[in-house]
Amino acid sequence: MNDLAKRVKEVWSFLHTIPEVGFEEFKTAAYLAQELRKTNFDVKTGIGGTGVIGMLDSGHPGPTICLRGDMDALAHHINNQDCAIHSCGHDAHSAMVLTVAEYIAAQGIKKGKVKILFQPAEEKLFGALRTIEDGAIDDVDVLLGIHLRPIQEAKLNQATSALCHGASYVMEAEIQGKASHGARPHLGINAIDGAAAVVNAINAIHMNPVIPATVKVTKLQAGGAALNAIPDIAKMAFDLRAQDNLTMEELQKKAVQAIEGGASSVGARAAVRLLGGCPAAVYHDDVIVLARKAIIAVLGEDGLLDPITTPGGEDFHFFAQHKPSLKTGYIGLGADLTPGLHSPDMVFDQAALINGVQILIYMVNELIGIGKG
Repeated sequence: MNDLAKRVKEVWSFLHTIPEVGFEEFKTAAYLAQELRKTNFDVKTGIGGTGVIGMLDSGHPGPTICLRGDMDALAHHINNQDCAIHSCGHDAHSAMVLTVAEYIAAQGIKKGKVKILFQPAEEKLFGALRTIEDGAIDDVDVLLGIHLRPIQEAKLNQATSALCHGASYVMEAEIQGKASHGARPHLGINAIDGAAAVVNAINAIHMNPVIPATVKVTKLQAGGAALNAIPDIAKMAFDLRAQDNLTMEELQKKAVQAIEGGASSVGARAAVRLLGGCPAAVYHDDVIVLARKAIIAVLGEDGLLDPITTPGGEDFHFFAQHKPSLKTGYIGLGADLTPGLHSPDMVFDQAALINGVQILIYMVNELIGIGKG
């Protein structure tokens, strides 16, 4: 495993120097495709825009196992300059998946197929959808993902067999009032009054407290250069999160009612639009059991954590939503990661990389067998 540990760090080190935001991962995709082509994988590029797929066929009947690694970095604004930084660990995920792919290609597989998916634009929350549209999972039976976790959730040499993301969506609304002079407010409808009523209505939404769910106003813009004029337009945005998909459906309906009702309470109108988001995690029990076995085999009993529930979103879960027969699993990997995901100062212990590689190799071996013997 020393060679694998050296290789995964080497891949990560290079990917970390070429961070690119979603759908602009040209250098990243070119490098990953180039390295895959050095193996026995059949490689296709341009999947979902900038994604890469590799396929290894044993020539024997069996399931198709797919390992997914996200590629994109995050956009940051530092010292008055826009820049891309791998502050969510996607370079680590792709490095682990590529290293596993290279090992599998060298050893061979006993049955079925292994598919490697390097996915673009996870941070934009529709990169997975683009790859789905290109048929990336049409032939896949089991799909596995992995993600570094902040130290508050998992430390180095720890991992969870199920990282349970919540559903996450964003709405926007335009509040339409009626402009008038500040001296004659009775002739207008102040859009800011409508927005204030919407804020109160949103904050008054109550959901079943047993299931975590929140909605909050994240943007409010109104008024112009004339400070003595009643504004007729206010623009708002809302962040919605729920731990399961049925609760998210209910939350969306209540949010629309609150926005429209709040605006109408002052005589204004609201146009509401759902901008997008991603569904909550739905995993297959068999894959969770397998992941538990893999973590124990690699990290020991003390390294296995209970399933971790997080309100964070992940577009990985579109795959199962699109194909309900798909068996999915998602490892949360401890790496002593600080200060947190999406921080431009994010760092982690690279010793975690080989842990992730070994866990994925164990799972693939259990599913289809690694080695030509």
